[in-house]
Amino acid sequence: MTATAVIMLTVKASLALTLLGVSLNARPSDATHLLRRPGLLVRSFVAMNVVMPFVALWFTMVFALSPAVKLALITLSISPVPPFLPNKAIKSGGDSAYTVALLTTMAVLSILVIPLTMEFFGLLFGLPLSIRPITIVNVVANGILLPVAVGIATRRFAPVLADKLLKPVRVVANVLLIAGLIPLLKATWPAMSAVVDDGTLFAIVGITVLGLAVGQTFGGPAREDRTVLALATACRHPAVAITVATTMFPNEPLVGAAVMADLVIAGIVTLPYVRLSRRTIAAENQGRRLTDPAHATSPSHHRA
Repeated sequence: MTATAVIMLTVKASLALTLLGVSLNARPSDATHLLRRPGLLVRSFVAMNVVMPFVALWFTMVFALSPAVKLALITLSISPVPPFLPNKAIKSGGDSAYTVALLTTMAVLSILVIPLTMEFFGLLFGLPLSIRPITIVNVVANGILLPVAVGIATRRFAPVLADKLLKPVRVVANVLLIAGLIPLLKATWPAMSAVVDDGTLFAIVGITVLGLAVGQTFGGPAREDRTVLALATACRHPAVAITVATTMFPNEPLVGAAVMADLVIAGIVTLPYVRLSRRTIAAENQGRRLTDPAHATSPSHHRA
């Protein structure tokens, strides 16, 4: 096994363990939360998989990026929720049930959404953009659905064990993530620098900011839902995007560089939003506690 393969395996393992750590605190009903709220499901789908691909397309056209970078950014716009988003959304005051539901639902839907969207853009531009659904199945099943299912099942049937596993799983996930990302960033840094210099930086910032705005708009009346959808719309799963883009542009270093640049830049751009949302929701909850003792606790936010 090559050094690159070891690094990628380490990163994938850390992402899977991150999701396991989140789902160890989730209930089975969390995964189906959106099925009981069809209006929010439709708005979430439209925001993430209808509006954002055209937002990404517009920015890639404005800055005249290379075909590989264009494809990487468009693919990111239709990829499911990233593994690290649940922790960020919950820390921002978002609804944990909605976060888990968005994670699982969009992962399942991506099996059809990504191939169909690629076919659509292929017909639109006269390019052979196609990917088999089985390719998406392999990524989302092993990297998203399996660790979530294991975590939820552990919480359901062995809650004491779930409590004991929470901290060590999160610690190991963080250690593996650092161990994998440092050499990965080092290896892709020259290509990332070249990508950022050609206008990709401004495209990523623009896509991320508009993604936050789109999610905030489509999230509905509940601020907790708007926070989750805003972050989910702005940040996407890097492994899925890399898998799709490299299938169409094999051996193209700019694909991985663009995805890694998006991961870093989007993380920085969303920080102010995370802090503002956390403070706003905390202030609103404090106000509810002062005016109505019945709202002293909010289990949907603090359970995970």
